[in-house]
Amino acid sequence: MYLEQRVVVNVPEGLHARPASQFVRLARGFEASIQIERQGKRADAKSSVRLMLLGVKERDEITLHADGDDATEALQCLSAFVSDTSPAAAPSALPPAADPSSPALTALGEYSGTPASDGIALGAAFHFFPADISAPALVSGGIDYAAELQRYEAAVQVTVDRLSAKRQRSDSEAEAIVQALIDVAADPAFHEEIAQHLQGGMDAVNATMRAGRDIAERFEVAADPYLRARAEDIRSVARNVALALQGQTEPLLADIPPGSVILADELGAWELSTIDLSHIAGLVFRAGTPLSHAAIIARSHGIPAVIGCNASVEALKAARRVGLDGKTGTVVLDPTDAVAAPLLAHLSRDLAEKAALAAYRLVAPKTKDGRPVLVAANIGGERDIGPALQAGAQGVGLFRTEFLFMEARHLPSEDDQEAVYRRVLQAFAPHHVVVRTLDIGGDKPVAGIEFPKEENPFLGWRGVRMCLDRPDVFKPQIRALLRAATQGSLKVMIPMIADIGELRAVQAIVRDCAAELAAEGKPHGKFDLGIMIETPAAAWMADELAQEAAFFSIGTNDLTQYIMAADRTNPKVASLNRADHPAVLRAIAHICAAAKTAGIPVAICGEAAANLDLTKTFIDLGLDELSMSPAAILRAKKHITEIGL
Repeated sequence: MYLEQRVVVNVPEGLHARPASQFVRLARGFEASIQIERQGKRADAKSSVRLMLLGVKERDEITLHADGDDATEALQCLSAFVSDTSPAAAPSALPPAADPSSPALTALGEYSGTPASDGIALGAAFHFFPADISAPALVSGGIDYAAELQRYEAAVQVTVDRLSAKRQRSDSEAEAIVQALIDVAADPAFHEEIAQHLQGGMDAVNATMRAGRDIAERFEVAADPYLRARAEDIRSVARNVALALQGQTEPLLADIPPGSVILADELGAWELSTIDLSHIAGLVFRAGTPLSHAAIIARSHGIPAVIGCNASVEALKAARRVGLDGKTGTVVLDPTDAVAAPLLAHLSRDLAEKAALAAYRLVAPKTKDGRPVLVAANIGGERDIGPALQAGAQGVGLFRTEFLFMEARHLPSEDDQEAVYRRVLQAFAPHHVVVRTLDIGGDKPVAGIEFPKEENPFLGWRGVRMCLDRPDVFKPQIRALLRAATQGSLKVMIPMIADIGELRAVQAIVRDCAAELAAEGKPHGKFDLGIMIETPAAAWMADELAQEAAFFSIGTNDLTQYIMAADRTNPKVASLNRADHPAVLRAIAHICAAAKTAGIPVAICGEAAANLDLTKTFIDLGLDELSMSPAAILRAKKHITEIGL
């Protein structure tokens, strides 16, 4: 069966490396041959490299072509993906413009570059200038094509295995980037170009380096700066496959001393994945762009970085100490004491602030009048456990389980889910973990669940609505949660509740699952069943819902957009989409009053929970818990202790 479908791309920034990688993994889950067409040019939808080279941007109209028995399902899934309006796929924001308050660096040995990650750094230079790969001399004839192709494929597998090991040790930001590199290494476009060079008589090493160079050059001439930045990824992958062919590995940065500034021509996500990033004080590269994966990782970890530095390789190699300003793009090699003084003062202030915040890690915060407020973490999976615990999270206020489903090629089994929930509960014991049941819809495609095309997925078949219609998806999750409940303090909340009948239907499913587990002789426990308050219907029915829910958790992101009728992803209505609007605050006040009357706890787990300007207002309204990203926890704890009557 051949089908085609036109669709407008809503993925922020378009199909760049990470969303291209996700799109390709979805496409490879179908048997149908699939192509994507933009402005008359087509590309294989199962090739990350070809898809990225197509240069699909946000708001582009594309045509999806599918030919095969599962063409209908493929187009539904892939069109839903490219219609996604979630900001999660966008690359990390570029650094802000120069700040006139930033310390001035004026000295001999001063160079300039492009600001890539904000912050000041001063530290010992760590030089990273690996030698060029020594490829065998080209010979005419005598190359065994089959043997060289087998060598190449084995080297690719070695490379993929190394990257996979790095991905498992990465945080959520780096993990997605490393996965994109894995997809590039195993991409059929690479394989086809290598095969052509091998057929032309090249050995595997030379073929790999030639193909990597040729494909990188295609990215470098792209009009899109983000695509141009992907040339570094291509070169990095080709280099590491070539090294694997020779039984070598890239020199490691793992032994970098703490507080070092790395000086390099260019650095990729590959190299950064080998390092304890806390050891890096700063990054200075001669090449690259603010959209390179190294720059993205630097920004996500708060590492100051300057790229495109105009210093020569010789000057960088000779430097022993480096100062840099990631806001202005200034780099000073071997700064004098006079030049280093303002940097040291700036760093001292930063360290003092961080040290002061660290003192709150084990604090259970209370306001000055003695009111305790829990500060918990929002997490998306096991990779977020470490940062949350390090920040002193008092449990988990929101575990977004949809990532377990979205990142898998098939629906996760009951056993798979139980194992993840169990490990998270054990990690945060004795604190509670609030698990949100599957919250997906047409805007978040999941393999194994077919979503209808909807004009507005945010108002459609999502959250509890989908789960109640698909007990084959929902019941394994409830069973897994009941089984994991023996391992800690578990709370479960249901998203998108708009009617008390939905809550009662979920309660019945929980009872049925518990009875099934008991009949099967499987150990299981109990959990408190609460709801997300994120629809206006739930907000204004809070009095009735509070009589049956064990707790409330307010999702301010959706609640705000629904109350204000303002899409939270649309910058044109951003002035309306704010949690401090009187209409939103009145709704929150009503919810808190209903919870207080019923004697149940109420939390906020939306982005507004981390807004320090609203913390006192929320506490005054009756909030018992604030749940936020780990990075915001220490500041929130400190702020709570400073709140008076």
